[in-house]
Amino acid sequence: MLKIGLTGGIATGKSTVSKLLREKQIPIIDADQIARTVVEPGGKAFSGVQSAFPQCFDGDQLNRPALGREIFHDDAKRERLNQLMHPAIREEMQEQMHAYEAAGEKVVIFDIPLLFEGTMLDLVDYSVVVYCREEIQLMRLMERNGLTKEEALARIHSQIPIEEKKHRADFLINNNGSLQDLPKQIDWLLTQFETIQKEGE
Repeated sequence: MLKIGLTGGIATGKSTVSKLLREKQIPIIDADQIARTVVEPGGKAFSGVQSAFPQCFDGDQLNRPALGREIFHDDAKRERLNQLMHPAIREEMQEQMHAYEAAGEKVVIFDIPLLFEGTMLDLVDYSVVVYCREEIQLMRLMERNGLTKEEALARIHSQIPIEEKKHRADFLINNNGSLQDLPKQIDWLLTQFETIQKEGE
């Protein structure tokens, strides 16, 4: 089974590309979705995160905006959160991967925002980066989340620069333009996956 890591920068359009791939019946293992479930009561990372960031919980419910304010301006706190979250997320992703493999799927997409920043890169065979220039990224993030320029830049700069991710990618989806430009690129990407699979047979 071909394992593909899908990543990008915040507000570069990765979620839109993931949705288009899902519409093509490609299985998606969503790190963000898993990250939400592991901090729910009974989740694999719940007790650790609650102990480390008690001020970010309302009873047993994580207050995500409060946690965001804690970590986006503090590298040490962000690293602590990652140490608590990543092992639980990784375990769940591997369980889903094995289930898709057992079901006979030929390709699975790991949708991982922090693919290059984190500890998941070894799970995938190839990486796909959804790219746009930082000025477009900034504008989209401010509009989408209602952030000030300073707040948006803090979130953007908490990640590896998108230009560096662009150069590390095995495959690149260019999202500088409109949404109408994406489906053709998705078709091209799936053709590349088919070629890789045929070469490996």
